[in-house]
Amino acid sequence: MSKKSSTSKTPCPCGGARPYPDCCGRWHDGPLAMQAPTAEALMRSRYSAFVLDKLPYLLATWHPSTRPESLAPNPPDLKWLGLEIKAAATQDASHATVEFVARSRQAGRASRMHETSRFVLEGGQWFYVDGDLG
Repeated sequence: MSKKSSTSKTPCPCGGARPYPDCCGRWHDGPLAMQAPTAEALMRSRYSAFVLDKLPYLLATWHPSTRPESLAPNPPDLKWLGLEIKAAATQDASHATVEFVARSRQAGRASRMHETSRFVLEGGQWFYVDGDLG
């Protein structure tokens, strides 16, 4: 089996129904890079980018007003276990929130991150701004 055909059937880390290249992969690479059409699509693609250590994508989709200078790759013993979108809401044409739970395990210890994230649409691109942990 060629690499392309095996990659095309790889499930998306975000838990979407489509394979990775047709789900978050299209926002990570290629002609549609960084063009997630909704805040929820951006949230899902950012989760997948965390799972896959796509640090340049994470930085590029983080709003400049809150973006860190750099990000560290995942520790070798970290395993991402899944993403659950609890709610997605649009406040107006350029502001939205997404509430999610991301689960992981590190060194045998389970963890949950529950956040309501804020997103802004600028210049036709959605950006993650910040979030409140729940």
